Amino acid sequence: MHIAILTFEGFNELDSLIALGVLNRVQKPGWRVSIASPTARVRSMNGVVIESQASLQEASEADAVIIGSGRLTRDVVADAALMEQLQLDPARQLLGAQCSGTLVLAKLGLLDGVPACTDLTTKPWVQEAGVDVLNQAFFAKGNVATAGGCLASHYLAAWVIARLEGVEAAESALHYVAPVGEKEEYVARGLRHITHYLPAC
Repeated sequence: MHIAILTFEGFNELDSLIALGVLNRVQKPGWRVSIASPTARVRSMNGVVIESQASLQEASEADAVIIGSGRLTRDVVADAALMEQLQLDPARQLLGAQCSGTLVLAKLGLLDGVPACTDLTTKPWVQEAGVDVLNQAFFAKGNVATAGGCLASHYLAAWVIARLEGVEAAESALHYVAPVGEKEEYVARGLRHITHYLPAC
């Protein structure tokens, strides 16, 4: 099982790295979580440089893909050659987007008729792309989910885990990262955000 987190130049550390940390709480053979970038290294909006672990082609073949956000997302969607490399398909993949990552899904035509969540800065750009923006932290329809606000990234990660490994695995991952003394409340809130959007058993 491969989950790729698309991470571009100018990325937001909170989106890509929190998702990476939560998703890696699933520790089983064959479970792989990768930072996927168009270049060997990418620099964050705050100057942190990280190395890519997977190519965009590998991400396009992954079981699940989360698109992180960043300061340069409008440059990403304006780069036709780069966008052509993103062969994403909700018929065979779980797709999630965080904040301005929602703009990438919109420009790929993967949010047609689907409302979405994003951050307040990106909201007008997503609306210009023809997508209704919701005033909430998380929303999913079928195999496509979006989250709005940096600290909503764990909702997106928990949704991916719940879809691929079950709700108990998602609960365990959230419990591990939750603040001490607040774990039950934190986990319950996280699950409230995602369980409504999980397929009926």
